[in-house]
Amino acid sequence: MSETTAKSNVQEPAINSVVTESRGTRALLIGVAVFFLLIFLVLPLVTVFQQAFAKGVQAYFASFDDDDAQAAIKLTCIVAAIAVPFNLVFGIAASWAIAKFQFPGKSLLITLIDLPFSVSPVVSGLIFILVFGAQGLLAPLLNTFDVQIVFAVPGIVLATVFVTFPLIARQLIPLMEEQGNGDEEAALTLGASGFHAFRTVTLPNIKWGLLYGVLLCNARAMGEFGAVSVVSGHIRGLTDTIPLHVEILYNEYNFVAAFAVASLLTGLALVTLVIKAILTWRYSSELAAGAH
Repeated sequence: MSETTAKSNVQEPAINSVVTESRGTRALLIGVAVFFLLIFLVLPLVTVFQQAFAKGVQAYFASFDDDDAQAAIKLTCIVAAIAVPFNLVFGIAASWAIAKFQFPGKSLLITLIDLPFSVSPVVSGLIFILVFGAQGLLAPLLNTFDVQIVFAVPGIVLATVFVTFPLIARQLIPLMEEQGNGDEEAALTLGASGFHAFRTVTLPNIKWGLLYGVLLCNARAMGEFGAVSVVSGHIRGLTDTIPLHVEILYNEYNFVAAFAVASLLTGLALVTLVIKAILTWRYSSELAAGAH
């Protein structure tokens, strides 16, 4: 027994030297990571607020008195209020079908969900122009009913829904697949209806992943630029969202107003990070409690 112990004591330092980095290496890696965070995250955030308040607090708040700025903020909130619930319903339905059932075309559905990740937002906006535009495929039908999609709010909503709809589904699919069907089958065996099992078993199990997906979806919907820029027509006061309005102000050399309005999206990003950290902590706490 003593010889075995002696051998293990001899071998342990060699193993540790292979799998553990030196103190200098760890310090170097941490320093590089902190450097990139400062350059690409902290510095831009500080710059946005520094430029926004460059002419004082009064000039900052005066930037929001403009009718076009208020219209852009209102339109951004309306688009997010439509796109996020739509993606919430789609994300739950798609993840439920993919994770809980086997059916023909399942791989195709997963591929279609991932499609917005592989298509440039600008290209997706161009596709909506080719389909719903004045010379698009559906133009005769839309003209018959006097419906305008592109260069109007419906086109902005469609473009936003397209670029954001994978976010909730992609958060829920791996989570539901990991949980399996055991809890739902037990509830159904005990006499619960399908909807009751979904409400009392499935939703509580996926609540943190669902909230995280909704959070990401809302942030992307409010900050989307590429696809919305193509289909909006840049009509000030009518089809400009916050990112588009920031671009217009910046191109007009109205830097204080541009950064002031941009600070809204920056603040949204910071709030998103804080809520994400809280959700991650709560989810980890529940997993630890369940393990004990």
